[in-house]
Order: sequence, then structure tokens, then C-alpha cells
Amino acid sequence: MTIAGHMEAGGARVRRPAKSETDVVLGEDWESPQGAVDADLVRGRAKRGFISLNHSPLARKIITFNLLAMVVMVAGVLYLNPFRDSLVFQRESAIVSEAELVADVFEARMPAAAPVNLAAGDGIDVAEAMRGIELPEGATIFVFDAAGNLLADSDAVGSAPRQRVEGLGIDARSTMITDLLNRAWEWAASLLHRESDGSPQLDTRRIAEGLVTQVEKGKTVMTTSRNPAGATIFSVATGLYHNGTRVGTVAMTSAAGEIDKLVRVEREQVLQMFVVAIIVSIGLSLVLASTIANPLSDLASAAEIGRDRHSHKLAPGRIRIPDLTARPDEIGRLSGALRGMVAALYDRIDANEQFAADVSHEIKNPLASLRSAVASLHVVKRDDQRTRLLEVIDHDVKRLDRLVSDISNASRLDSELVKEEEEESFDLLKMLGNLGQYLGEQAAENGVDFITDLPAEPIRITGLEQRLAQVFVNLITNAISFCEDGDAVRVWARKRENRVLVVVEDTGPGIPEEALTKVFKRFYSQRPEGQFGDHSGLGLAISKQIVEAHGGVIWAENIRPTDADITSEPLGARFVVGLPV
Repeated sequence: MTIAGHMEAGGARVRRPAKSETDVVLGEDWESPQGAVDADLVRGRAKRGFISLNHSPLARKIITFNLLAMVVMVAGVLYLNPFRDSLVFQRESAIVSEAELVADVFEARMPAAAPVNLAAGDGIDVAEAMRGIELPEGATIFVFDAAGNLLADSDAVGSAPRQRVEGLGIDARSTMITDLLNRAWEWAASLLHRESDGSPQLDTRRIAEGLVTQVEKGKTVMTTSRNPAGATIFSVATGLYHNGTRVGTVAMTSAAGEIDKLVRVEREQVLQMFVVAIIVSIGLSLVLASTIANPLSDLASAAEIGRDRHSHKLAPGRIRIPDLTARPDEIGRLSGALRGMVAALYDRIDANEQFAADVSHEIKNPLASLRSAVASLHVVKRDDQRTRLLEVIDHDVKRLDRLVSDISNASRLDSELVKEEEEESFDLLKMLGNLGQYLGEQAAENGVDFITDLPAEPIRITGLEQRLAQVFVNLITNAISFCEDGDAVRVWARKRENRVLVVVEDTGPGIPEEALTKVFKRFYSQRPEGQFGDHSGLGLAISKQIVEAHGGVIWAENIRPTDADITSEPLGARFVVGLPV
């Protein structure tokens, strides 16, 4: 039993040499044999080009989803606006400090001993003091008396010119994208909300007057508002105190929109990076789409070409699936699986055609015998000859009936194996013991000794118990049929590491050497003359099919007194079934 060493529990997949598992396959970076691609598919590739979005829903989805992720991220950054919040806080802190410094300037110019009345001009000239203060560009100072009446503002009175600071300037970079988006937003907002012409115009003086009423002793009030143009204005109001008594209020407002310019510059940088990222994302998405969508389109097109040809009976030919197995990814696996499936389909078609031819050949033999016997029946006159012809007709009819039944069972076997219920675990030795009790009686009737040699410990395997029982019934009955009175049939089993071997031996005439590789073929039968026509030659073929469906192997060999002399007369035949445990 030297063949046992070559049996494995499962088949090994042969993989063609491929690229490294870490390689990145881009576009159509795969090799396909020149003759392995249908001409229609080649023409379709030429028309498609690198990537065709209008013919590839998958490519459109890849690009759309990548862009959506980028848009959501940038929209979230702009919506949360962290840089604006930081700039606003810094500007609010700065204008509060500036307003308190201006208040300190006014308080420092008030006389310590004399009374101060800002409304009457006693103790301090508000306008003169205001003209000596340097203000940031666009900022305005308002001075109110204790009653809240406006005494002076820097726009009317004027202020000291601000000294130019080298190296300090406003960022004047272009904000084209931001300005365009702002105009689009303003246009959309104008369609949804229109301001009435009579709405009050918000100006810095009104803002300052509103803050003065909120100032309490020892506190500073600050607010942020927007003018009708949408520009941000920061306003601060703080009290003027003389010897602990509040004598007035100073309010300061920033230039309108100064913080908005900085925010637009920051947003412009984000949007510029977004535009660059969009371009890069589209490019990479196109490459990714061509890597995925184009090969899948080729696989689908190849299948559709084969389907359309065979459905319309136009130029029928074999379906040629592109060979993408060099790709170290799922598409390579899909291509290999489709090619294997198509190859298995054509193998099955070829097998069916061969089976049909074999069936036709096998049926013709008994039919020819029947036709000859029936024709002879009309001309013979002797009763013994007529009886002999009727026996021939009866034998051929039984042979045809047996042949048709076996052919029907063989043709249904594939579909029945697929449709059978799920495999279950069962005790193989218990099944063999039951078969031995039943078939031992049949052997005894023929004068054949039936011997079983099974281990004491149970051997459990997973499979279809009834189908495997059919295999061993075929092997045992086949062995009994070749034995004569006084011969013996032995069934024994042994468990190895990952398999179990079940052996059926007999002391019959053995198997001719040239027939050892043919006994499992359909309709092949090597029988003694007395058994001609009693067997269809399908039993061993069916047994092999069932065993291989369970992931096992089956083979036949002769029992010889010594393996060294293959020319010695065989002592019998041996059939070995190997099944995975």
C-alpha cells in the first residue's frame, strides 16, 4: 500500500508565482496571456481608456465617497473655527487693556486736590487730553460725563498721529477663494432674508452709549457686535474715577472688520490646502478606481460576452476570463476563482458529453442483441431455439433495466451530493460492523468466508453516512462476486495521524495489471464469462466519486506474495479507501 503516503486530507492549491504580498498594483498593472483574452474584451478596453466614469458606477462611488470625507473634514474645521475663536479672544483682551490705559491717561491728568467736573470742563480739558492719545487705526474713543452725556469723541476731536512700527503690518495676501465663498453665501442669504429699508443702522456711537449704562463701579464692560455690513466691532467701556468718585466713562471701539481680515487669511490657507487636497484626492481616486473598477469591469465583461454568445447561439466559444492572478489582492483571488469555476464548468460539460457518449455506446450493445434476437425469433422453427432466444431477450431486457437504473443513479449523484443535508459526525467502525453482519450472510450463501478486523476504539469521521455506506457495500459485494467457494473476503481498518484507511481484500483472481487504472472508469467491467451483462461497470466509478467528494482517495492493487516480483501470480485484489479524520 505504497500509495497511502501520497494521500492528504485536503487538496493543496497551486498558486502561480506572484508579486510580493506588499506590492501595490496600480491601474491595469497585471499580465494577461495574449491568447487568454477575448477580442471583444480587448476592443472594450481600448474604448474605455484609463478610467471611464460614465460607464463605471463603482468608480463614481469611490471618488464621491473620498470627496465627501474631505468635504466633511474641511467643513468641520471651518464650522468649529478654532483660529477665529483664538484671534477674537486675543483682540478682546487687547482692547480691554487699551481702554483701561486710556482711562488711566485721563485720570492721571486730573488734579489731585481740586474738584473735577467733566461736563463743565473743571480740572481737565477732555478734548485736549484726547488729542494727545495715539489710537490704533480705525479705533474710536468716546468720553461721557457722570450723567452719561457724550462730551467728546476722537473722530470729531482728533487724536495724536500713530507712529509707524517697522516690521508690523497687515497681512495683505489674496483671499480670492474666501471672498468668492462669502459673496455666494451673502447672495444665498439675501434670497432667504431681506432687511427692511427702515431698519436702524448700527454705528459705534450707539454701541458706546449702550455700554455706558452697563458700567458699574470698579468694573469694565466689553461686547462684540457686527455692523450692517457684517464686520466685527469690539467695544469696551470703563469708568473714570477721581478720589474714588466716578466722574465719567470712557468707551473705546475697534476698527470694523479688522479681525475678519485675519480670519479670512487663515480660512484662505485652509481652503487653498483643501483645493490641493481635492485635486490630489481626485487623482488618487481615479488611480484607485482604475485599480479596482477596470479589472472588475473586465471580469464582468468576459462573463457577459460568454453569456450573450451562448444564449443567442452566435459564434459559441469558451468563456475566457482575464488572468489577474498575478495581483496579490482580492481581485487576483476573484480572477483565479472565476477561472477555476469556468474551468470546472467546462470540465463538467466535457464529462457530461463523454458520459452521454458512453451511455449511448453501452445501450447500443444490448439493443443490438435484442434486435438480432427478435429478428431471429421470426425465422426459427424449433422450440429449443425459440426458448434460447427468449432467454437472450430476457437477459438483455434485464441488462438494459439494470443499466438504465445505474445510469440514472450516476447522473443524479453530483446534484444529490450537493443537495444532501449537512455532514454529520458518525462512528465509521459501527457502520462497517453493521454492513459486515448483513453482507457476511450473503458471502456465506456463496461459500465465501467473511472476515472483519476492526479496532476496538471507535473512529469518528464527518460525512454522509449513507453515501459512504454505499461505497463499502459496492466494494464488498464486488469482492464477493469475484470469489469462488472456499475463498475469503477480509475487511479491516486502521487509523493514522489525520486519516483512516479502510481496506477490502479478497482471495479471488486479482485484477489484470493493465486494468488497475481502468477499474474506476465508467462502464468498464472485467468480469468472468459467466457474469457477462450482470454488472453495468458504474459501481466503482460511483464509489470513487463519493469518496473524492468527502476529500478522500480510493485505489486498487493486487495482493502478491512479494512486492519484489511483480510478475508473480496475484493472491487476490485489494481496494483501499482513505478518508480524512
